[in-house]
Amino acid sequence: MADRNDAAIDPDAFDAFEVAGWQQRASGYDRVFGSMTSRLAEPLLDAASVAAGTRVLDVATGPGYVAGRAAARGASVVGVDIAAAMVELASRSHPGVDFREADAQALPFEDASFDAVVGNLAILHLGRPEQAAGEFARVLDGGGRLALTTWDSPERTPFFGVIVGAVADAGATPPEDLPAGPDFFRFSADEAFDALLAGQGLEDRTVTRVPFTVRFSSPDELWDGLLAGTVRMAALIEGQPAETRRRIREAFDRRVAEYRQGEAVELPVAVKLASGRKPV
Repeated sequence: MADRNDAAIDPDAFDAFEVAGWQQRASGYDRVFGSMTSRLAEPLLDAASVAAGTRVLDVATGPGYVAGRAAARGASVVGVDIAAAMVELASRSHPGVDFREADAQALPFEDASFDAVVGNLAILHLGRPEQAAGEFARVLDGGGRLALTTWDSPERTPFFGVIVGAVADAGATPPEDLPAGPDFFRFSADEAFDALLAGQGLEDRTVTRVPFTVRFSSPDELWDGLLAGTVRMAALIEGQPAETRRRIREAFDRRVAEYRQGEAVELPVAVKLASGRKPV
């Protein structure tokens, strides 16, 4: 993902951009990414040791996939998201779960309120990831576990690699009105992801890789889905001049051809899962 350097990042502008984007794309994300990202719910909950009676906070819950699965385990769950459209969607989809609007970087909960904190693909959407990690650790009770996921690098996740590479092939740069954000793939490096948790004093830390494959009926379905169900990526592409968008699409078609299965497209996906325990 094309981002500017850290010195150019305005976290407040980036967070406002993300909120506005997810307000518009909640249903698109659910339609395109739901079957994919919900596959991470069980590994994430396992890493956080979620069971019946566990007090769970699901940060940046989105459509509520992880919160819903936690509730199905018998846990006591609160799901928070900064985008009202996501909270509304999650509440409709999982009517028995407590969903609230809240900023993951300034959680409205007392210290040590939860036995487990989970965030599925949350950390890469936050302007201040270290501040968010501090909040996750603050509301976690002693002995409780934090578990987070993030996308692996484009080289190991062709689902993103085909579009990231296409943007580079076309020589596209971020539009001037696109707020710079933290490196989208920063925490795909095990050392960086581990350091995020270590910085909060968490122990018994692990970083693992969760691979799987996704299938789309055609390159068009994948292309349209990326535009409908993402925020940063869609803004990067849609903010280009028409000729640059054409070059991006041509490069995308060339790259995706490697993964064609007849008319369909099958792409490998990999996600990093980091977890740690708060000392008692």
